[in-house]
Amino acid sequence: MTMSLGKALGSRVDSKLAGRFNAWVVNWAQVYDCHFDVDRVPELLARVEREYDSEAWTELGHRLILEHDLVSPASIAALPRLVRLAAGNREARHLAGEIMERAAGHQGSNELLAESADVIAEFGALLDRHLQSRPSDYLVTFRALLAVEEQYHWANVLGDFVDDFYDLRCPHCGVEVTVAIGGYGRYSAIRDWNLGDVDRRDLQPRPGEELTDVGRWMYEIAVRDGEVALAEGIAHLFGKAECPRCASVFTIADEYEAANCPVLR
Repeated sequence: MTMSLGKALGSRVDSKLAGRFNAWVVNWAQVYDCHFDVDRVPELLARVEREYDSEAWTELGHRLILEHDLVSPASIAALPRLVRLAAGNREARHLAGEIMERAAGHQGSNELLAESADVIAEFGALLDRHLQSRPSDYLVTFRALLAVEEQYHWANVLGDFVDDFYDLRCPHCGVEVTVAIGGYGRYSAIRDWNLGDVDRRDLQPRPGEELTDVGRWMYEIAVRDGEVALAEGIAHLFGKAECPRCASVFTIADEYEAANCPVLR
């Protein structure tokens, strides 16, 4: 089972933008990083392009992503050079992915992000090829690909379903429900800090053929790549849960997304 990149969600790359970035020259003197400097990022990029430099990669991470959350105009401007390195460089691939995962708010970089449309599409194709090689950094790559498809929320919260918990409110009675998908079980429950998860109800996974939109896309890629635990977790995440208090049934992903999705600016 295969699914081409961007087919399920619809390609977000405007064909009119294709090729524009390559002709656009970054004026680094006007592009600040997370420390509000304009000179260090191009110097560091030049160092890692020449040879492997662990200190330069560490500093790039600090300058392109602030406190594991925010990006700057320099972060977006660095994407083309990071993507050029990404095929054979784990640090470049991971850093570019982290930048994309934090691009939801754009943080003043909307024009730079639009100009990077073709580079982002190239990065998505590279990530998809890497996933098919069954890499050790599969989940990191999978999350980066979600971000490329502008699924920023799932890119930031999706786990490996070994020990995942999702807290949400029942849409019918408003009680706080804990949903577990992992080694502890696959259930909805009321969390009691003394007794643990009480009044557990088994989740109802959604069959793969019934999944739609991003849930189907995620599931089919995991199945394609032989990631059984990930595929089963996604089927449960986009399946149904029963409220332990009022016994109403709701879709887990819908309620979790409604409460946690970032506001795109």
